[in-house]
Amino acid sequence: MVLGPNAGGHGETLVQRVIESVRADPGRLVLGYNRWAGPWVDGEPAPLNGLEAFPSGRPVPPSVRRWLAYDRSMLRRHGWLDDAGRLTPRTLPEIAREAFGEIGGCYDTPALADRFAECFLLPGGSDSRRVLATGTADAEGEYPVFALDVDDLPCIELMYPGFDVYLADTAEVLGVERGPGYSSLAADRTYGPRMREHARNFFGGEYSEDIANW
Repeated sequence: MVLGPNAGGHGETLVQRVIESVRADPGRLVLGYNRWAGPWVDGEPAPLNGLEAFPSGRPVPPSVRRWLAYDRSMLRRHGWLDDAGRLTPRTLPEIAREAFGEIGGCYDTPALADRFAECFLLPGGSDSRRVLATGTADAEGEYPVFALDVDDLPCIELMYPGFDVYLADTAEVLGVERGPGYSSLAADRTYGPRMREHARNFFGGEYSEDIANW
């Protein structure tokens, strides 16, 4: 990928680039390789403003607030919101069980349910899934996005430092060359510091944990 003049950025600035990209073709699929995630926008955009905190009391990050101010439909389809526009988090074991079926039961441990008590599913992956988990926010006020993978040895791995970077990468406007592996952004000059911050907060400095360790 050739890096353009808009490479980098964080938070609302990065999400605004996604919005501009989506406005050009709002009905295009979120995942070009998989139709299950649906389009970026269902019909006309349906903004949702005023969500300041998750049920836990933690602040809703700037990136999520900005995206919802544009449209709620994609997040609503993936279980973030009820019909009244209220946030509806689940534990990581609950998401894994629904996403993977019986094999997802390997995530069903008290430690994971406690450590990842407020999670939200995002589009992405085939044998894997993308999950935002609240907790300690990074310097940009963002929460990390993890990959759950049940291929071979089930694990949870840090993939994005926030919804802002996840959204931009999925919309193909991030302007950063990703390397192999879920946590490859840890080596990026712009996003590496945020990745390392979340790694310290969640895994004691590592980027992943095998589920057997929980």
